[in-house]
Amino acid sequence: MTERRTEDLRVSRRRLLGVSGVGVLAGAAAGAGLVSAARADEDKAPAAGGAIPFHGAHQSGIATPVQDRLHFAAFDVVTDDRAKLAGLLKDWTAAAAAMTAGRPHGAGAVGGIPEAPPDDTGEALGLPASRLTLTIGFGAGLFESGGKDRFGLRARRPAALVDLPHFAGDRLDPERSGGDLAVQACADDPQVAVHAIRNLARIGFGVVSVRWSQLGFGKTSSTTPEEHTPRNMMGFKDGTSNIPGTDAELLDRHVWAAPADGSDWMAGGSYLVARRIRMHIETWDRTSLKEQEQLIGRDKAEGAAFGRTKERDPVILDRMEPNAHVRLVHPDTNGGIRILRRGYSFTDGSDGLGRLDAGLFFIAYQRDPRKGFIPLQRSLAADGLNEYLQHVGSGIWACPPGVRQGGFWGEGLF
Repeated sequence: MTERRTEDLRVSRRRLLGVSGVGVLAGAAAGAGLVSAARADEDKAPAAGGAIPFHGAHQSGIATPVQDRLHFAAFDVVTDDRAKLAGLLKDWTAAAAAMTAGRPHGAGAVGGIPEAPPDDTGEALGLPASRLTLTIGFGAGLFESGGKDRFGLRARRPAALVDLPHFAGDRLDPERSGGDLAVQACADDPQVAVHAIRNLARIGFGVVSVRWSQLGFGKTSSTTPEEHTPRNMMGFKDGTSNIPGTDAELLDRHVWAAPADGSDWMAGGSYLVARRIRMHIETWDRTSLKEQEQLIGRDKAEGAAFGRTKERDPVILDRMEPNAHVRLVHPDTNGGIRILRRGYSFTDGSDGLGRLDAGLFFIAYQRDPRKGFIPLQRSLAADGLNEYLQHVGSGIWACPPGVRQGGFWGEGLF
């Protein structure tokens, strides 16, 4: 039945292309109806592999239970045409809604007009949704670039979308920093995450270009406290006291922007800070266990804070070294500041000296970076771990609220 159906479609396409004599493009336009009809049953099928709802009050991929894999991409907008930018956001939203449900983009990767490129790149064919989430953020360059109000949005830049200051020890690579737009793709299958970013980049051809991207594995924090706390590339549990994605009160206080914050279109959204942090793995691996634990402030096996026996026992700050990482970032040291972390480990081969290019791709969401990441990072100027870390990439973006049915990413901004 499948072979006969396919052959019937091929015959129909040949008839469309040959009888009218109007050429390939007209035939392609007419054939789209046949392809849509042929895919109707597939599109109605429920998505497999734990699809996460795309529409809602908040973007998924923030408080959502953290998936295993990451593909993060920053884009430059290469047009000054506001209508084209808004059109792209609408196209991206439609594609994101389909892919997060486990469906292909557009008419799919197969079954279309042979003389035209398929709508979908196809590497996710046969794969489930894999809990894919896609989260978008808007960078400062979208509101103003080189003193120019490119899209008439300068007056709508949120006060909280500040330029990050220079922090002690920064060695930022401009080719791995910034971007007008950022998209975070998280999934339990790396191919599903890569497929999503690849298709968005393809859809955006002529409107955006990829500035830089980062693959991540091995989540380094969890938004679900009942799960085991994951470990980072230093071998320590990371993110023990992360904000739970189920705690609405903490999320409202520390993560979600509110109307009272001054930007109505950002209400229900959040602010994303990403940092590519390279770890000096070889040096760390030659450091004694005792010193490693002192620098972190927790034991390596259980993850218990000094003076405690269990990972989630309350910390005793004065039992730690003054430059211990946990002590410096703890809310009690920083006036109650908390952020929501979604970091991932990375390894990008070796450098020219044979050293592993590996570390942490740090991701944090907060209600206001001026009251979240920035003061926390300044507190870490005295962190003993700085000897083993190097911040080499950075970016900050305003992530709008979730998308309603029939809406699109950033609709309130436009």
